[in-house]
Amino acid sequence: MPEPTAVLFDMDGTLIDSEPVWFDTEVRLLAEFGFELGPEHWGNVLGQPNEVSCKYLVEVSGIPLTWEELNERIEAAMVEQLAQGFELLPGAKELLAELQAAGMPTALVSASSRQIVDACIGAIGADFFRHTVSGDDVARSKPHPEPYLLAARLLGVDPAECVVIEDSRIGITAGSAAGCRVLAVPHPTVEVPDLPRITQAPSLDGVTLAHLSAL
Repeated sequence: MPEPTAVLFDMDGTLIDSEPVWFDTEVRLLAEFGFELGPEHWGNVLGQPNEVSCKYLVEVSGIPLTWEELNERIEAAMVEQLAQGFELLPGAKELLAELQAAGMPTALVSASSRQIVDACIGAIGADFFRHTVSGDDVARSKPHPEPYLLAARLLGVDPAECVVIEDSRIGITAGSAAGCRVLAVPHPTVEVPDLPRITQAPSLDGVTLAHLSAL
């Protein structure tokens, strides 16, 4: 099988188990205003760009904040939490190391802000990636294909020859819309969309360059 030209990684929920941290932070902040954010809201904020999730949270909770003010509070709390360190999800470090050893170009493509990406990249391993794309670097975030199209352009490769690795519905949709092959490693609550060029795996544990080439 021919190798992909590049591999494009999502961050939250794909490389690091940060989705529960995001949700717990949102639960805690909304509780300060007397609103109980239950698990039934998880699907409306999982993997979403900050603007989308914060607008939803302000609307559903009725708290006296703008979405920008809520976002600022959530981001500050997340940066503080992430600074305490975190572990990569099973198989992530091994796959990144294999791709680096093979000289495979990679990029990190996240819907999170530049502030959050920069807070995480050191612990993940900045040397693994030639470029990083945050939600602040594009006009239209996931599920629009722009973030993955930008990453491919920065790497100087054809999106059709890239593999995207994603965990969320909006990220999987963005990768497919960009014309990339997508390896979906979905969160248990995520229903993988029925779109072209998508293959599923239960986790990154055991995933190798050979697996990605077979896509």
